[in-house]
Amino acid sequence: MKDDNRRHPLRHAYSDRTVADAVPDTPQSRAPAYRLAFSDEDFLCREELRPVRLQLELLKPEMLLDEQGIKSTIVFFGGARIPEPSKKDTARTKTLAELSRFYDQSREFARLITEKSMLNGGQEDVVVTGGGPGVMEAGNRGAMEAGGRSIGLNVVLPHEQAPNEYVTPELCFNFHYFAVRKMHFLMRAKAICIFPGGFGTMDEMFESLTLIQTGRMQRVPFLLFGREFWERIINWEALADAGTISEEDLDLFRFVETAEEAVDLIENWETTTARESLPGR
Repeated sequence: MKDDNRRHPLRHAYSDRTVADAVPDTPQSRAPAYRLAFSDEDFLCREELRPVRLQLELLKPEMLLDEQGIKSTIVFFGGARIPEPSKKDTARTKTLAELSRFYDQSREFARLITEKSMLNGGQEDVVVTGGGPGVMEAGNRGAMEAGGRSIGLNVVLPHEQAPNEYVTPELCFNFHYFAVRKMHFLMRAKAICIFPGGFGTMDEMFESLTLIQTGRMQRVPFLLFGREFWERIINWEALADAGTISEEDLDLFRFVETAEEAVDLIENWETTTARESLPGR
């Protein structure tokens, strides 16, 4: 992390940490109480330090993204279990094998978005994924194949520990708190794109929709890849008919099938109407 903008003459924390590590080995210097607080991992992991850890997870990615000049992003949410088409024979279910086409659509969509981004300096509309496998990997892969950068926002899980190999290393982050991670997904979002997925994808989708629906977030293009999948999983019409959402809420998102269609919808978002594409409308 850069520190070229220091505006005070006080001693640097790095310097004191180096000196503290080199003090004579005595019972006093070995005592946990003697450790510098900001260098004491056991102290930082204490229950009482949760507010500090939350702040650190908010600050670190924000500062590094600013340093890298990232101004806006295109968000990719989607399932980690969706295989690359060449590996669909190893999929655990027939449906996952069929959904493998969205790996290619995510990859192509990221390539197209990144090529457009690079024409304007590569600071706007940067692809951001969860940094894992499946359609997330495809998004980072497409951005890399276009010669651009992409962001990966990983989270520590019992499985799926490593980020995929296509995330730009200096834009690869790891989180402890799901809530802070989701906040970073949306802070720079100029469009939100949802591919088929499971609980995690639906959590991200509904939180994003709720923020837009309630006016807690500005409206941005919101695309659901795979109409057949999403209409099988969620009865959007039933929600509107029951009155638990309003008819206007069906205009918050659009269904798309291909990368090209998604790019066109983002560029012409305000001129399209979602409800006209829904059954019975």
